[in-house]
Amino acid sequence: MTQPFQFSDVVLAWYQQHGRKHLPWQQNINPYRVWVSEIMLQQTQVATVIPYFERFMQRFPDVFSLASAEQDEVLHLWTGLGYYARGRNLHACAQKVVEQYQGKFPQSVDQLSELPGIGRSTAGAIASISMGIRAPILDGNVKRVLTRFYAVEGWPGTTTVQKQLWQVAEALTPDHSHREYTQTMMDLGATLCTRSKPACGICPLQPQCAGYKTGNPSQFPNSKPKKDKPEKYTALLMLQQPDGSLYLEQRPQNGIWGGLWSFPEVESPEAALVWVKQRLGVDAKVESWDSFRHTFSHYHLHIQPLRVCLAKAANWVGEDNGHWYNPAQPSELGLAAPVKKLLNQHHQLTLEH
Repeated sequence: MTQPFQFSDVVLAWYQQHGRKHLPWQQNINPYRVWVSEIMLQQTQVATVIPYFERFMQRFPDVFSLASAEQDEVLHLWTGLGYYARGRNLHACAQKVVEQYQGKFPQSVDQLSELPGIGRSTAGAIASISMGIRAPILDGNVKRVLTRFYAVEGWPGTTTVQKQLWQVAEALTPDHSHREYTQTMMDLGATLCTRSKPACGICPLQPQCAGYKTGNPSQFPNSKPKKDKPEKYTALLMLQQPDGSLYLEQRPQNGIWGGLWSFPEVESPEAALVWVKQRLGVDAKVESWDSFRHTFSHYHLHIQPLRVCLAKAANWVGEDNGHWYNPAQPSELGLAAPVKKLLNQHHQLTLEH
């Protein structure tokens, strides 16, 4: 087994020559920029994150501007990144940093871990990259590198394997070059030790890699035991005014699409008619669009869009959580991805007619 100091020397030498050093969050490094990038990069690829990060920094250049913003504006800029709890937690965390720490991120992994949306690995990344603190990380890329290097058996989501990997990560983290080492481990997993078809031929760890020696390094990390995702169904009511605006409701903070704006959910075309009759007191025709499937981490949701065009304008906005949204002059609201997709389809249809 390679000793910790040798491991870090090998990977740091590789980083100097091949590591990524020009990503947006690697410029003007400070705890705020590192934190935002780390949250955005959770379960999301670098190429996807870059434009979101740049827009976010332009609008919210520091923790004070983010803390004082409306949640709707934060979620509007998050629309399309998915896992929206990250956006809500980001906003809540900014407010806590301003209220409790006067806008300065705490200088310890334990205190950082107590902030909304920041786990041990994210806290380690913030501390090591922006503060020069020795702190191991264990994000998806690092788990993959370590489980392959040591041929660790078992799914990393289990407590036993997780504990083992933290011990390894702690032992391997050097007492110097903290920022570079953290970035190195992320880069190795993202660019060489990839999920499928790892580039073992040019990996600096290949000579000592136990996973490589098995002849099938891609078997590590072991997959999560498969469970079929349940299938769920819903219909979304696209209520349209004569001027083309559509009715949206803000969803509860908890649950799917928490805090985002969406079309009202109904069970069927018949339920849509009842909804319109009860709330607006009018009869209407329901137009069914093609249904489509949206996949969450834990289930598939089949969505049936139902459009109802009102003959007369309605001023009704529900119980203070309703909004008439004009696709031609869109409001800055956080939108669930399928809702954004349907709004774009509706706007395109309107232009064609």
